Amino acid sequence: MSATAAVMPRYRQPTRRNTELALILLALAVCGFGYAQCDLAVLGSLASNTIPVMSAIAAIALVAHLAIRILAPNADVVLVPVALSINMIGLTMIHRLDLAEAQRAARNGTTPPSPDVYSQLTWTALGVILFIAILFFVRDHRILQRYTFTAMLIGLLLLLLPLVPGIGATINGATLWVRIGRLSFQPGEIAKIMLTIFFAGYLTQTRDSLALVRTKVLGVEFPRGRDLGPLLVAWFISLAVLVFERDLGTSLLFFGLFVALLYVATQRRSWLVMGAVLFLTGAVFSYLAFGHVRLRVNVWLDPFGDEANTGYQIAQGLYGFASGGMFGSGLGQGYPQLVPYAKSDFIIASLGEELGMIGLFAILTMYAIIVERGLRTAVACRDVFGTLLASGLAIVMALQVFIVVGGVTRLIPLTGLTTPFLAQGGSSLISNWIAVALIMRISDTTRRPEPEVVALEDAMTQVMSR
Repeated sequence: MSATAAVMPRYRQPTRRNTELALILLALAVCGFGYAQCDLAVLGSLASNTIPVMSAIAAIALVAHLAIRILAPNADVVLVPVALSINMIGLTMIHRLDLAEAQRAARNGTTPPSPDVYSQLTWTALGVILFIAILFFVRDHRILQRYTFTAMLIGLLLLLLPLVPGIGATINGATLWVRIGRLSFQPGEIAKIMLTIFFAGYLTQTRDSLALVRTKVLGVEFPRGRDLGPLLVAWFISLAVLVFERDLGTSLLFFGLFVALLYVATQRRSWLVMGAVLFLTGAVFSYLAFGHVRLRVNVWLDPFGDEANTGYQIAQGLYGFASGGMFGSGLGQGYPQLVPYAKSDFIIASLGEELGMIGLFAILTMYAIIVERGLRTAVACRDVFGTLLASGLAIVMALQVFIVVGGVTRLIPLTGLTTPFLAQGGSSLISNWIAVALIMRISDTTRRPEPEVVALEDAMTQVMSR
């Protein structure tokens, strides 16, 4: 048999995971110190649940690492440690606010509420379990392209689910929630993952026609008129979400994601221009037509001047930022509990008060690292669907952080979205761990080394020499 007639593949063994383990251990050490600092500042000693909670967090992190070693050994080494770090920072702040609630109950002579850190830790464990399940069942991200329109159907059904009588729940003026018995969740968080898969699959099939140039205006290349249909459909659906569910955040996220992926798929600036025009048109129309949009804009413009006190939440958050200053008051030494929804919508304000501007910038930098690793995976990916899917998941993370932090800091009007990995709530935590799992799977497939081809005679010679 000739040397070229038969070959045997030989794979190089990955050595990247030790770096990931070192980063995870560093994150556990830093966040464990912060968790203990809260106890020492508030109680003077460690709380009874500190060691069990930190042990559970360490176990969850190490299980995730072992699963990556087995299921995605070539995946990105930075993404999971950074996501775990943000998740643990959120758990630390929720624990700190639990301590404040327990102190207030003791002063009032009432029974202290059950600590919310337990439920958040449970959701973290469930999120990591689903993270591992995605890595186990989705061995190649390209399989998801087969379910492009199935993902679209599921995503739209999830978006509409809060409107179903009997299970939809309106909280703080927005119909975002589905409540079944004692269980409540935000289906829009899972919908964003499904719609990202749909957008990636759809644009993979149609990007060539969408990139065709019909005319140029001021140097900007515009597509054919018949190709504007998908953009207009996305615009109408985002307006429908705003009108019927009063969900400004999901509406912005949905439309912004589609426009951004259109640009990534076609490299035509005209889609960004038309998207901006449609966004401004929709924003003006919504302000003139809907009272809840006008209220949010008015509160954004002047949170301190309204007589109905509707700007109280934003005002308290701004006071918290001002109190924290550059370096913060220190964990356990501020008053973040004075801000409404300090554990969920305004957890960024709570962290800004006790960690200061420097701590808040450090958290935003970690978000930027997640987005950068997602975009780097997209650039390195060798297939169009994987590039668009990784880009879409990274863009969703970037848009959500911008919308939430921009609303809390009064850069833009406040919306109902939650801060990824940080805020209390299971829906957001689970969806973001699923997104990280998909990026890790794309990264593993992209970074997987090509098999080294060895002639069969050479292989037999090596075996005999042993």
